[in-house]
Amino acid sequence: MTRIPIIPTIIVAAAMITMMALGIWQWGRADEKAALIARYEAASEQPALNWPQTLDADDLPLYRRSGFTCAEVLGWRSTSGRNKADRAGWSHIATCRLDNSGEAQLQAGWSLQPGTPEWTGGAVTGMIAPDGKAMIRLVADPAVGGLEPLATPTPADLPNNHISYAVQWFLFALIAGVIYALAVRQRLLRRA
Repeated sequence: MTRIPIIPTIIVAAAMITMMALGIWQWGRADEKAALIARYEAASEQPALNWPQTLDADDLPLYRRSGFTCAEVLGWRSTSGRNKADRAGWSHIATCRLDNSGEAQLQAGWSLQPGTPEWTGGAVTGMIAPDGKAMIRLVADPAVGGLEPLATPTPADLPNNHISYAVQWFLFALIAGVIYALAVRQRLLRRA
């Protein structure tokens, strides 16, 4: 009598259960992300707030109007960006020293060429946008230093691809099960 291998079957079953659990988790994350995007869309209608001095990583004030005074520009960097007309070019980002000795990132504006703008500081207003994990930046509106305005940040730019991740995990589990079943079938046929 031929038998199904016990230990490999347990390992494959555990892997499939893990993959399905990850798929279920990603499915739930899709609802959480949709709620977060809806909250950010509502935030753009709220009144402006003072530039946050402390940040709560779980409750960033994204997509709210704000402003601060850049007492001194500590440095510049340029990265790819788009202007309000959706034209590709360079986004110029200043690291500003604030009046209270803190620092803030300012996306000052857009140009066709990289380089260092002549702007040395002053009062700025704009929209708070994400800048990496638990970080924020102010996207200047109006732009400063003779730069053109950048595209306005929008929560619609945030990806909500958790459903596709969930489907991938479910497919991985299915494929693992099918491959294992075919391998066991081949083994049983050879021994018969």
